[in-house]
Amino acid sequence: MTRTAPPQETAPEGATTSAALHTGTSNVRELLTRNLRQSGIYVAFVAIIALFAILTGGVSLSPINITNIILQYSYILVLAIGMVIVIIAGHIDLSVGSVVALTGAIAAVLVIQQGLPWWVGILAALAAGVVIGAWHGFWVAYVGIPAFIVTLAGMLLFRGLTQQVLGNISLSPFPSEYQLVATGFINGLLGGPGYDVFTLVVAAIGVVGYAVASYRTRLARITYQQPVESFPLFVARILVVGLVVMYFAWQIANARGLPVVLIILGALVLIYGVLTRRSVFGRQVYAIGGNLAAATLSGVKVRAVNFWIFVNMGVLAAIAGIIFSSRSNGAQPGAGNMFELDAIAAAFIGGAAVTGGVGTVVGAVVGGLIMAVMSNGMQLMGIEQPIQSVVKGIVLLLAVAFDIYNKRRAGSSR
Repeated sequence: MTRTAPPQETAPEGATTSAALHTGTSNVRELLTRNLRQSGIYVAFVAIIALFAILTGGVSLSPINITNIILQYSYILVLAIGMVIVIIAGHIDLSVGSVVALTGAIAAVLVIQQGLPWWVGILAALAAGVVIGAWHGFWVAYVGIPAFIVTLAGMLLFRGLTQQVLGNISLSPFPSEYQLVATGFINGLLGGPGYDVFTLVVAAIGVVGYAVASYRTRLARITYQQPVESFPLFVARILVVGLVVMYFAWQIANARGLPVVLIILGALVLIYGVLTRRSVFGRQVYAIGGNLAAATLSGVKVRAVNFWIFVNMGVLAAIAGIIFSSRSNGAQPGAGNMFELDAIAAAFIGGAAVTGGVGTVVGAVVGGLIMAVMSNGMQLMGIEQPIQSVVKGIVLLLAVAFDIYNKRRAGSSR
């Protein structure tokens, strides 16, 4: 005689949603210290914005100044997106400043000297970025030379090629269509009495998208019994983020509208945020940086992944080169000088680990914005350039020290 097992009790429909509403902790200190590396960055970012707003009498938060920050530092943020992926995998790229110069020079020669259409210059710069990235990827992934050495050689090589391509002279100006990449605005598309409605609509869509993505992430964490904040704190976080985003969108809308370069940057952040967190390639990058031996044994094609990491960095450096040459309305042999250090600093300040395996695209962008707000604020205060360099160096050193402190703290708590 056989027995039938009693029917399994299933959770009532909507139980997951109900759990999402009532599960979690209201301990703010616990939430901040649970992932101190990332939460500390956002707290520091807000504090720095508030500090310079006070020191400059509110000038740093004016519509014109916020727009200028976006335009002036957008190419560093693009480089930071690619650099953080390189660093997560346990590498470094010292050549991106030279690549920015070379790709901008190629575009200038074709468009300004040869008289070709502006879009041909953009495509040629992107193609050059692919070739340069493949060059680096080959030596790192398939020959086995450390990325530090390969990209250091690339820094010298591509700086020399930039001078050769330009004949050691500057070229300008670009046609107006090319200049719109970095200096163009979308204003008046949906009208608005004294402000650009389209900018506010785009920002509102972004806030809604952030809220939906955060809620889905919350549901997934609860499903896998991972800790989350209480629902009131979750709602408060969404509201705070939404208010901050809409405030800055309002400031931009009251200036000159939505910068084209901000659309490019927003698209890159969205694409690479999904790529690093939701794709197989992204998980493999983290696996290689976290534990190379384990990643190899688990079947990750380490050489192929490393190759494409550097191809990707080459493409993003080319995009940064296009933006920089568009903004400067020309190409110069010395363009991109020290850009690699700004991009590396943005990644580390944004929470990337020196040893690899840790970091996020959003964190790198926030790290870049911290550097941008600091530089802009000190300029508004009339602080001399040498002092600005000293402050940036101290901030970078403290960020790395903070990373080491977190690791020691995590190790001692086990």
